[in-house]
Amino acid sequence: MCLSILGHQETRARFLPAVQPLSSANRFLHSTLVSIYEEYFTKAEDDELELAVTLSLLETQVHPRTRLQKYDGVSNQSGHSKEGGGTTPEPAHQQETFLNMSGTCQTVSAKQDMGSKSDMMEDQCEKTNHSKSRRQRRKAAAQHVVGLPDSPSGAAPVLLWVRRDLRLCDNPALVGSLELGAPVIPVFIWSPKEEEGPGMTVAMGGACKYWLHQALSSFRSSLERIGSHLVFLEVNGSSTLRTLKELVRETGARTVLANALYEPWLKERDDEVVSRLQKDGVRCKMFHSYCTRDPYSVSTEGVGLRGIGSVSHFMSCCRQNPAGTAFGAPLDPPMSLPVPSSWPQGIPLDTLGLARMPRRKDGTTIDWAENICKSWDFSEEGAHARLEAFLHDGVYRYDKESGRADAPNTSTLSPYLHFGQLSPRWLLWDAKGARCRPAKFQRKLAWRDLAYWQLTLFPDLPWESLRPPYKELRWSSNRNHLKAWQRGRTGYPLVDAAMRQLWLTGWMNNYTRHVVASFLIAYLHLPWQEGYRWFQDTLVDADVAIDAMMWQNGGMCGLDHWNFVMHPVDAAMTCDPNGSYVRKWCPEIAELPDELIHKPWKCPTSMLRRAGVVLGQTYPERIVTNLEERRSRSLQDVALVRRQHAEYVDTRSGCDLVPLPPRLVSEALGLAQPTGGKQFLLPVITRMEFKHQMDDPDMDAATNPYNAVLKGYVSRKRDETVAFLNERDFTASVLHEGAQRRERLESDHRRMEGLPPKRLPTQGRARRSTNTNDRFSILPSGTVLTTHR
Repeated sequence: MCLSILGHQETRARFLPAVQPLSSANRFLHSTLVSIYEEYFTKAEDDELELAVTLSLLETQVHPRTRLQKYDGVSNQSGHSKEGGGTTPEPAHQQETFLNMSGTCQTVSAKQDMGSKSDMMEDQCEKTNHSKSRRQRRKAAAQHVVGLPDSPSGAAPVLLWVRRDLRLCDNPALVGSLELGAPVIPVFIWSPKEEEGPGMTVAMGGACKYWLHQALSSFRSSLERIGSHLVFLEVNGSSTLRTLKELVRETGARTVLANALYEPWLKERDDEVVSRLQKDGVRCKMFHSYCTRDPYSVSTEGVGLRGIGSVSHFMSCCRQNPAGTAFGAPLDPPMSLPVPSSWPQGIPLDTLGLARMPRRKDGTTIDWAENICKSWDFSEEGAHARLEAFLHDGVYRYDKESGRADAPNTSTLSPYLHFGQLSPRWLLWDAKGARCRPAKFQRKLAWRDLAYWQLTLFPDLPWESLRPPYKELRWSSNRNHLKAWQRGRTGYPLVDAAMRQLWLTGWMNNYTRHVVASFLIAYLHLPWQEGYRWFQDTLVDADVAIDAMMWQNGGMCGLDHWNFVMHPVDAAMTCDPNGSYVRKWCPEIAELPDELIHKPWKCPTSMLRRAGVVLGQTYPERIVTNLEERRSRSLQDVALVRRQHAEYVDTRSGCDLVPLPPRLVSEALGLAQPTGGKQFLLPVITRMEFKHQMDDPDMDAATNPYNAVLKGYVSRKRDETVAFLNERDFTASVLHEGAQRRERLESDHRRMEGLPPKRLPTQGRARRSTNTNDRFSILPSGTVLTTHR
């Protein structure tokens, strides 16, 4: 450690005084260290080259000093034993080793007075500059390069199993491998069959594979900058377990560390790997860092099941049962990694085929990812740059304007979170440190954790509807409609612009994702599974848990219901009031005026001709024309299946009933796993529109008092114009104030005459308040559980 910190000359001068206190506290250790010192400097008397890093120092800058704690050979930052859950008492004679920030190693007997020990450490820490911020330390680490390629240490190497944690900053598995003081071998094992999982998960689509390829290349460069390397391996005809066993035999490693993954099929694979390797005498540990909370530790105990599926219920569960959290200060990146004397044989990254492009018959390559490559920086540095830019600008508009598609008011950090180039803990920590801390932005991480919790409860979430009646909905099988939606040729400019942005860049913001999902499900009557599979293939941030949860909710069959449906035309007034977003992605209609760019079919022929637009040729005709009729038919289908399966509808509240998984049953009722074919049914959040439609199945969507179609901010343009004139034009400001004064006088007059207040038009908005006269508006006071055979 001294050699790696101080170098050859300083170690020669300062090593012996540093270990002098051991001469009385631990004479054997003192004599051993002195012998090593004398042997090394005798051999190197005529050669002043620096020795390579023998045991890499973990630079911890949260505190001025770091105490190295060990359990079972693996370091534990919290000081708690993995087995017993508590701290292990130290023997009275045990030595405490501290590493201060200037790099001086000091050893003090546990019997020594704590006051003198503290004074000694403070003297050394005064020489250290603590003014660098976390970001500055990260940049400094990225530029640091260590010297020689191998470690003379005889310790068995540690296998660092790299998965979706492609970063140096706040990487618990990486830090854990450093604390062992042995050579570290980072290895990435690609197993497409295991990654994919069961059913129709489409866990790793084309866009995600391309991002993974670029991220792996960047992470390999980051490791090389600190003197290490990344070994690539591919599973062909075997398994990851077998590959790891062969790697253990080849390298002599006795420890395997990794950051945990939470998809059920991957956790099952990881549990088997840990169990089998431990039987062979290999230590294994999984660290939690992919979510802010381990989803397998979340419990409904003390909270109940009422409201399950909502983020509020999930956050209550987390507050009530705080186990499994990953909060606290993020870990700084290492300055160097100890390397083995020889590296295992790997394969080139290109051999994995993650970024392989199709070829035409003439042999030319179809580079479908060209625009994706231009749109993103795939590196860890790119992730931190985006975070810093957002916290300096977009975060101040996020609460009110994150739905805008025509302005960069979102963070665009989701792909970096998915591939672990940015940890959620680092993101949350920096967001809390910003001057503006919108709750809406911080709750996004809670939504992410909620999605993984639901996936652990319902492993078939990506392909099987959770609400049994909705499995029998009469979905359309029109493949032409599906293809038009996928390629952005529906004839509805906002939908087309969003789908083209997705195809070209691999991303769109959350609001437009709702718009295109509503259009596919509510207006095209295509099954939600088609939308889920397309998103998984084309999104660079495609996440099985998040996509499956949101598409289930949008498809009316998840634990929660979207209490809204995005209108493909009127919603544009919320996200693209001036049409600039549509003009960017649908340039063929860019010359249309703002008032009609979202509905070109209403343009006069002369206007279309002047704009160079020919509907059906330069821009497609609408694939469906009567949106209201399509919505009404969708509602009637829902009412029909709910009536046919009345056993899955709670008669007290009108809510749908969902079969509970055994894990929730045991938590809520204290029962063992149910046997004998019983199902425990739970009322879940159900859209008011569906409850009312069931009483009158022939009602059309427009006359349903709980119509869920959101018209968007239809007055946004007027309000923005008035606000602009108020700043620029005194006359307009006075007229606006006069109009407001007349409204107040009229309101006062009606109140004095005993007349009801004048009602403003709702303009088609969904009613969100409850009505005490409507029995479907009130949920039962307690959780209702029924059994069904």
